Amino acid sequence: MMRLFATQSKYADRLAAAVESENSCTSKFRSLIDQISMQQGKIMTLEEERNHLNEESGQLKALVEDLERKGVKRLIDKVQEPVAAVVIMACNRADYLERTIMSVFKYQKSVASKYPLFVSQDGSNPNVKSKALSYDQLTYMQHLDFEPVQTERAGEIIAYYKIARHYKWALDELFYKHNFSRVIILEDDMEIAPDFFNYFEAAAALLDKDKSIMAVSSWNDNGQKQFVHDPYALYRSDFFPGLGWMLARSIWDELSPKWPKAYPFILLMSLFRSYCFVQFIVSLEPFLKGSSMGQYFKQYLEPIKLNDVLVDWKSMDLNYLMKDKYVKHFASIVEKAKPVYGNDLILKLNIGGDVRIRYKDQSDFERIAGMFGIFEEWKDGVPRTAYKGIVVFRYQTSRRIFLVGPDSLKQLGIKDA
Repeated sequence: MMRLFATQSKYADRLAAAVESENSCTSKFRSLIDQISMQQGKIMTLEEERNHLNEESGQLKALVEDLERKGVKRLIDKVQEPVAAVVIMACNRADYLERTIMSVFKYQKSVASKYPLFVSQDGSNPNVKSKALSYDQLTYMQHLDFEPVQTERAGEIIAYYKIARHYKWALDELFYKHNFSRVIILEDDMEIAPDFFNYFEAAAALLDKDKSIMAVSSWNDNGQKQFVHDPYALYRSDFFPGLGWMLARSIWDELSPKWPKAYPFILLMSLFRSYCFVQFIVSLEPFLKGSSMGQYFKQYLEPIKLNDVLVDWKSMDLNYLMKDKYVKHFASIVEKAKPVYGNDLILKLNIGGDVRIRYKDQSDFERIAGMFGIFEEWKDGVPRTAYKGIVVFRYQTSRRIFLVGPDSLKQLGIKDA
C-alpha cells in the first residue's frame, strides 16, 4: 500500500506540473497575441501617419509649384552669398538710428539677401536697443565694454577711444564670427541714395580685382550742391573719407591686429593705398550730438547733395578705375584743363571749360580752397579728396576745377606748362 501511495503521489505531482506548464504556455500565447495586436495597431497608426505625410508633402509641393509660377522662387539647395553685410554703428541716438534704418530699408528690401543688415550698439542705451530690436529685418549686436579708458595724452576725448574699440569689435564680429567677405559701414546719422546698393555691388568687383584699392566709399567731402553736377562721376583718392564705406576681409586681416586705441583714421591713412568714392550719401545731422561737437556741420555737411539719380552702375564699364588705367585716364583730363594763374582766380573762371590752379604748399592750398568754399583741411599731409595731390570739384556749373599740387603733374607724367 505504501508503494502504491508513493506512485500515485508521483503521478499527481507530474500532472500538476503539466497543468502549470500548460497554463504558462496559454498565458504566453495570449501575451503574444496581445503584442501582435498592439504591433498591428502601431502599423495601422504608422500607415495613417504616412498617408497624412504624403498628403502634406503633396500640398507643399503644389504650394511650391504655385509660388514658382508666381515668380517667388526661393533658393533652397543653393544659398546666395551676400555681396556685403551692412552695419549701422550706433550708440545713444535712437531717433537718428530710426531715420537711418528707414532710409536703408527703403532701398534694401529688394536686395535684402545680398545685403543683410546689422545694427551694432556701443553701450546700453535702452532706447537704442529697443528701437533696434523692434525690427525683424535686421540683426542686433551689442558691444558692452566696461574697461576704463586710459588716454595716452592729457586732454584727449575719451569718446574717440570708445569709438575705436567699438569699430574693432564690430568688424571682428562680422568678418570672423559671421564670416562675411565684405562689410559696408554706416553711421547712425546717414541717409542713402537710390543706387547705393547697385553702386556697391559694382564696386565689389573692383575691390576684388584691384588689390591697390583699400576700400570703396560713397561719400564725397566736397559733395556740396554747388560743387557736384555729375551723378556718374567716380574718382580714386589718396584720402580716406569714411562715412558709408566698404571694406574687404583681406584688408581687415591687415588692419585688425594693428587697430589703435584711438584715432583709427591715422592708421587708415598711413596704410592707405588708393580709394574710390562718389557723392552718394548725405549726413542727417552728424556731430551735432556726436563726438566732434558740430565741427564742420553748417559749412560742409548740411549742404551735401544726396544723389537722386538712379544710376545702374552694374551695367557700366568701371575698369577705367583700375590702378594702371586710371592714372592715364585722370592725367588726360587734367592735361586738357586750362591753367589759371594769379589772384582773383574766381573772376578768371569765365573762360569756359575745365581749369587747373596750382598751389605751392598747404597754406597756399588752404587760401585757394577758402576762396571757393571747399574743405581746407589736410590729414597726414593729404588734402581731403586728393589724388596725387589734386583736388577736383565742379564750381556752380559742369566745369571742373583741379587744384594741383607742386609735384602732381610730374606724378601723372604731364609736362609742366
